[in-house]
Amino acid sequence: QEHADSIKKAVYPYLLPIWGQKVTEKGFTLPYSAGLSLNYFGQESDLIIDDLSVGFNNGPMYNLQEIVRFKSAVSTAQSINLRPDFWIFPFLNVYGIFAKAKTSTAIDAGLWLPDTANNWREIAAFSSKADFDAVTTGFGMTPTVGVAGCFLILDMNMAWTSISAIEKPVFSFVFGPRIGKSFKFKNPERNISVWAGGFRVSMSSETKGSLNLAEVLPVDELQGKVDEGIAKVDEAENNVNTWWDGLTEQEQNNPVNKAKYETANNVIETTGNIMTALDGALSTASTSTVQYSLTKKPKDMWNFVLGSQFQLNRHFMLRAEYGFLSSREQLTLGIQYRFGL
Repeated sequence: QEHADSIKKAVYPYLLPIWGQKVTEKGFTLPYSAGLSLNYFGQESDLIIDDLSVGFNNGPMYNLQEIVRFKSAVSTAQSINLRPDFWIFPFLNVYGIFAKAKTSTAIDAGLWLPDTANNWREIAAFSSKADFDAVTTGFGMTPTVGVAGCFLILDMNMAWTSISAIEKPVFSFVFGPRIGKSFKFKNPERNISVWAGGFRVSMSSETKGSLNLAEVLPVDELQGKVDEGIAKVDEAENNVNTWWDGLTEQEQNNPVNKAKYETANNVIETTGNIMTALDGALSTASTSTVQYSLTKKPKDMWNFVLGSQFQLNRHFMLRAEYGFLSSREQLTLGIQYRFGL
């Protein structure tokens, strides 16, 4: 009680947060109003990729929606970010995000063609991994309220990530509700907080860009697969024509069979064009480029998080948080310095 009474009589010496003096008069010890955090963030997340189109050396773009099927697509990222923050009100913190990251996307996919019965079969499998350097800027806010001796946080931020191989920055929005509790030590400036909650991420889905062919595809192995693919395209065309010629006139006039035949021919023609274009690009692989457009999204938007912060004193804090229980795993480690403003 003596400590609380001394706080109530104290004069709040800083400009922020707004209403800082009124809250102090009610017996609350406010954190310093400004802070600077240095954080490490690492994550691995499964992606869903659709509407893939590719072209080579700025040539025609070919839609591969039916032809290329993804078995897996995994995004990884490791970043270091600097985060200045300010308590604008006693219940509202706002912050900026400035980060540099190394990211990668690894895919495992197959090339599919229709056979004589117009069933689809995989004629080739391939994998690829592309590495990128990225720069992220953004801002966020964290409304905070006390509930039954615990704290409730509703963190949210918006960020734009620029990658040289992508035409436009990738926009992402993160929402992280958390509930936790602080436990004090004998030293009134020292405490430890623990929390649990969720982490939801959404991002702009359409991606367009250009990459050096040799950076994303195993050129040495690919030539043999392309030669084999061209042969299988010719085989598929012959098989489809044999199937069609074996139908009676009445069966050929059946709208279902007509649709199957036209679809098969369109797919085979597109695949043949792609194989021919890729074969030409491989002849100058060191200077060839591949253009692409696609839509992508996280396989799971939500995951569960557990975290803790140790406050050494009112100036220095250490933080750790781990996210799991979905197709995304993430780890955040940080150190924070706070000061009055």
